[in-house]
Amino acid sequence: MKSDHGSGSASAVYGLGFIGAVIYYISTATSFWIGLLGFLKAIVWPAFLVYEALKALGA
Repeated sequence: MKSDHGSGSASAVYGLGFIGAVIYYISTATSFWIGLLGFLKAIVWPAFLVYEALKALGA
């Protein structure tokens, strides 16, 4: 059975974005819980990106 997993470049972009977001959120955290929340935000950063883009476009 053949398995097709899609594009590796999309995974690379998500992975680099995740690492960057984790570094940003944790470096700006003022407490452990804010750092933990930042880590969770880093997991879903593409959703924030699309939301802000649609908001800016007025959609």
